[in-house]
Amino acid sequence: MNFASFRAFSAFRSTALAFAACASLGAQAQVTVKDAWVRATVPQQKSTTAYFQASAGTDSRLVSVTTTLTPVAELHEMAMSDGVMRMRKLDGGIALPAGKTIELKPSGQHVMLMDLAQQVKVGDKVPLTLVFEDRNGKRETQQVEATVRPLGGAAAPGAAMPAMPGMHGDHKH
Repeated sequence: MNFASFRAFSAFRSTALAFAACASLGAQAQVTVKDAWVRATVPQQKSTTAYFQASAGTDSRLVSVTTTLTPVAELHEMAMSDGVMRMRKLDGGIALPAGKTIELKPSGQHVMLMDLAQQVKVGDKVPLTLVFEDRNGKRETQQVEATVRPLGGAAAPGAAMPAMPGMHGDHKH
């Protein structure tokens, strides 16, 4: 092979590799995730929740979530049952209909992060690995960094609050 042929072959190979990389990126960009966040905890709290928005170009499902924060991350849902709000694990994952945005949010679908070894503080960053599956069984993994923030700016449940005059806690029984 002479030098001119080698240069032509190298240029062809580079172009082919670039097109293959772009095609691969396009195939992997089926799901878009945005606004990922995790609820802050108080000291000694052993669980928290993660939320985000996701949309898919084709019918897909969120099938699992993992994180270095804890070994236990499960997909859950809050729903009314017989007049009582109940939480249940979603073993089948969470559906992402093509072209629609789903929102994991408080009092709805969410990621439960359990067996926490440390407090999760406002401003921390939590890495989440999300696994999606399309209707053909092809899996796509996405790495997302979730920002820790308070839930609605209010104190977390169980946080100590001072007694206020006139409230039930300021008198003896």
